[in-house]
Amino acid sequence: MATALITGASAGLGAEFARQLAARGDDLVLVARSAEALERLAAELAAAHGVRVEVLPADLTDSRGIARVAGRLASSAAPIDLLVNNAGYGLGLDFEANDVETEAAHLRIHVETPIRLSHAAYRAMLARSGGRVANVASVAGFIPRGTYGAAKAFLISFSRWANAVYGSCGVTTTAVCPGFTHTTFHERMGLPPGQEGVPPWMWLDAGEVVRVALRDIDRGRAVSVPSLRYKVLVALTRVVPARLAARVGTRGR
Repeated sequence: MATALITGASAGLGAEFARQLAARGDDLVLVARSAEALERLAAELAAAHGVRVEVLPADLTDSRGIARVAGRLASSAAPIDLLVNNAGYGLGLDFEANDVETEAAHLRIHVETPIRLSHAAYRAMLARSGGRVANVASVAGFIPRGTYGAAKAFLISFSRWANAVYGSCGVTTTAVCPGFTHTTFHERMGLPPGQEGVPPWMWLDAGEVVRVALRDIDRGRAVSVPSLRYKVLVALTRVVPARLAARVGTRGR
């Protein structure tokens, strides 16, 4: 029986990862800011699947919160077999109009936090010669799309490198790159469903995204793009001019 630690586990893809991992029998450590939301999800999963669920409330934009979760990842008494770096949120695409401190906090949770948590996880996993790290990135990481796309591009590049270096030691790393997915992500940005400016065919189901992602994580793939339509779009980004790709990147939020 494996144990997975999931950040941003109270809603969206994080909660879906928790449900699917619990359904296959994995124990869980759930991380998010809201202890109340985590406790509700923990009770639901423990009752439904008989797994052990640990709740670890932490603000991952704060150094103390990051250190707390890193300490849990470093534990040899209760090892973590899978780290899912999922915590994050979006910003408006008008970089010059955004508050720079808000941009800095956004960069921290999408880049610094996963790097610090991955560092703690790799040390523990390499000592045991086994483990998996999954970084929830985005198709936005393949196109010019503001600081969100830039942060996700970092995670994709980092995951490819880490998988190449540590994979032979039994520790794999996967960048999970969904496109637009039906979760609460856009609602938290103040965009009600149907008002994101994205055509219906571009939307993915969260359950299917996580099913494909877990399959690719289990296979040790460096990059997982959980949809044929987005695989095609990613392939096109390699040949279209950057200016055109940037225009495509303005769709949705």
